[in-house]
Amino acid sequence: MLFFLCLYFINLMNAYRIGFGIDFHKLAEGRTLWLGGVKIPHHKGAIGHSDADVLLHAICDALLGAACLGDIGVHFPDTDPRYKDIDSKILLQKTVDLIRKENYQLVNIDSTICLEAPKIRPYVDSMRQVIANLCDLKENEVSIKATTTEKMGFAGREEGLIAYATVLLQKIDNS
Repeated sequence: MLFFLCLYFINLMNAYRIGFGIDFHKLAEGRTLWLGGVKIPHHKGAIGHSDADVLLHAICDALLGAACLGDIGVHFPDTDPRYKDIDSKILLQKTVDLIRKENYQLVNIDSTICLEAPKIRPYVDSMRQVIANLCDLKENEVSIKATTTEKMGFAGREEGLIAYATVLLQKIDNS
């Protein structure tokens, strides 16, 4: 009996994967600021090959990492003109499709955005809704937090922003 119980727990542990993602982008005047798939009014926006949505990029990397599929640069390289100015919601949807092909489903997302300004609290619910819809999750399975760096470093000087994401995947048994 103990042997079968051990096998059960080993299989249970192998059924889950945790992934961590991080992304950074510079900020510049005159650019559009996209965070979590939502356009945020601000005098600065992120610079990048795509729309530079650091939160969605961090989530993509966390998903790809959990499934051992590399990173966002492997699947959507900034040297490929197909991804020039692409909406990062498309990148997240394609990433979710890659995860599903590996027989994983997303359980939840926990994320943090580091920036001094603007305050994003008024937009968090919209971001959660967008991400939940793209990932086939409930809104209460998507956590988005924000913090400042207390005016320290490039984020504190409002030269850039950072996003961190952690995801939990569960293996789907298709037998």
